[in-house]
Amino acid sequence: MSDLTRMSSRTSPFLRRVLLADAATSGATGLLMMLGAGAAGELLAVPDALLRYAGLTLLPFAALVALLATRENLWRAGVWAVVVCNALWAADCVLLLLTGWIEPNELGIAFIVAQALVVAVFAELEYLGLRRSDGARRMMFPSNDSSVV
Repeated sequence: MSDLTRMSSRTSPFLRRVLLADAATSGATGLLMMLGAGAAGELLAVPDALLRYAGLTLLPFAALVALLATRENLWRAGVWAVVVCNALWAADCVLLLLTGWIEPNELGIAFIVAQALVVAVFAELEYLGLRRSDGARRMMFPSNDSSVV
């Protein structure tokens, strides 16, 4: 990989910690949603299949985020992909409620809104971590090329 696609070892430790927290949270949430879909579905008035498949979707995402976070040199495009996926997940949660595709009870609405908020916060923190990493690199290696991380 070229220097344009990898971050140096001066990557913000903050970014690594946020990515690891995202991976852990996504993995735990995915397992709980997948394995507890029946009980949670009844409690939240959310279809079991939706909970199960959403949970199943989170597991490979969590594994990839953990893998990304533990690399010596973070892959910048990979971090951006995580930010975009998180932003889309948060937006999808909101759209799920606004479209009326499902009719969760109040606890289900709270669960979906909380999920949207947590995931949006992760997206923002990861974006800030990218900015910190970019800033540290520019301070050490000034360049006119803004694509260099």
